[in-house]
Amino acid sequence: MWYLYCLVLLAGVANAVQAGQNGALAKSLGWSLSAGLVVAAGTATCILVVGLLSGRLSLPTMAQALEVPWWAWFGGVLGGGIVLAQLLVARQIGAAPFLGMLVTAGVVTSILLDHFGWIGFERHPATVWRILGGLLMIGGVALVATS
Repeated sequence: MWYLYCLVLLAGVANAVQAGQNGALAKSLGWSLSAGLVVAAGTATCILVVGLLSGRLSLPTMAQALEVPWWAWFGGVLGGGIVLAQLLVARQIGAAPFLGMLVTAGVVTSILLDHFGWIGFERHPATVWRILGGLLMIGGVALVATS
């Protein structure tokens, strides 16, 4: 199980590095949305290669596709929004405030999603400790963003 946490830590590092890479790509190409298409093509290629190499890539059946909740189809749109934020905002505010706000907003939102069991998550109550952790993260981001 520890290797899963290591994978998440690596993804966090990649998220911080990716914001800078995407910002540099947008600056070099002179138009942020062109950079977004390059990023999307790289993402699709990565998923395709890993899927093919692992043997876990398959198209859903019509029955499977019809069972998917309507809102679940829009995860890619949200991912595109994250990439757009990296392209348009990260360079202007800096890596630490950008990623701090991104992660903190995600944690605070996750506390709500867990508490109410929304969008397919198991219910995990918003305990005092979870709420305190979210508040501490907000305070930490405030310190990073104003320094």
